[in-house]
Amino acid sequence: MRCSLNEKTNVRSLPTHTEELHLVRPISYKKALAILKRCKQLKTITMSISTYRRIPRKVLSLLKERNIKVAICEERGRPIGIPLEKLKIAIEMRRDFRPLREIEHITGIPKSTIHYLVKYSAKRKVKKGNVIIHLKSAG
Repeated sequence: MRCSLNEKTNVRSLPTHTEELHLVRPISYKKALAILKRCKQLKTITMSISTYRRIPRKVLSLLKERNIKVAICEERGRPIGIPLEKLKIAIEMRRDFRPLREIEHITGIPKSTIHYLVKYSAKRKVKKGNVIIHLKSAG
């Protein structure tokens, strides 16, 4: 599982078994130490190129010292705010050729959202409470 993190995110909200983090904004050295103390299984930290340019060099050297891989990646757009279980149900119903209005009535998800998610969306981020979870791509 991969979670998103910024300077305002409470470190205690991170699952202790997190192996990969995505930094939305640069973090301080103090926050990096707290993260490493909480997430013992952390292997990779991803971030955008602009975050990488602004992150303190002291933090990067700490990550390198702890053998944590730093990767640059682009995760654009907002996370989906619909619960994952509801999303699965809606997509399965659509695969069974159920009408959008019927799916909307059963799940409470607007038909335009269902249509977008099934046809066009390449989104891989889901919001679960206050934590953003990045779904692994099936490819």
